[in-house]
Amino acid sequence: MGRFHRHPDGTVHSHDHHHDHGHDHDHRDVGDHSGYATGVERVAVLEQILSENDRLADANRQLFAGHGVRTVNLMSSPGAGKTTLLKATLEALRAELRVGVLEGDIATSLDADVLRETGAAVSLVNTDAGFGGECHLDAVMVASGLGRLPLAELDLVVIENVGNLVCPAEFDVGQDVRAMVYAVTEGEEKPLKYPVMFRSADAVVVNKVDLLPYLDFDIDEFYDHLTAVNPRAKVFTLSARTGEGLAPWLDWLRGVASGVGPDL
Repeated sequence: MGRFHRHPDGTVHSHDHHHDHGHDHDHRDVGDHSGYATGVERVAVLEQILSENDRLADANRQLFAGHGVRTVNLMSSPGAGKTTLLKATLEALRAELRVGVLEGDIATSLDADVLRETGAAVSLVNTDAGFGGECHLDAVMVASGLGRLPLAELDLVVIENVGNLVCPAEFDVGQDVRAMVYAVTEGEEKPLKYPVMFRSADAVVVNKVDLLPYLDFDIDEFYDHLTAVNPRAKVFTLSARTGEGLAPWLDWLRGVASGVGPDL
């Protein structure tokens, strides 16, 4: 049993053999299941799940494109400040961009209620309501919430993923770009410990910088680790609470909405 490897751009291959050869692989990063008696079956099932998710993500992407809507998949660990950043973003852009939110949470409408206070269209998807309480959004879950957003009236949709530094990075949901929020309270080593998340991000928002004077945190060390994992990511250093440094992040979103952002 070999290891399947999935790259941030969606390309996949495996390391099934222990010899050199000249052909490419086309498999997915579902890990080494050789410790399970059902290892082969597990790999086959996981490949099917990821393949079906990618098919549905493409359908979501086509739906967004058909309405002229750009999308951002916003990810982070719990408590990093996604919702606070998103609320500040909605308030700053509401006079110039029509932004809708698909809010993902395991349970409750707490974050969705906060965002609705801005007047933005918000569709809530709770993963404990028919989706097994998953710690991430996938393409099916996102599709289930799109009917509650007026896509024809929007320029940009932000998909606020479930707070988790692992699983959300593995699932394409139909987004144009991925952004992640990282709080300086999380420690300098996080890009090294959670490389899949940091590597998948087109943009990394370094949040809560207003707390730096009170922390034993080496921001240069963090930047070194981030660069080692993902040298291409656009980095924004800001405080969603105070608004410090928010303008460059807003400019980046304007570029995404206009279709001139990364890979658009």
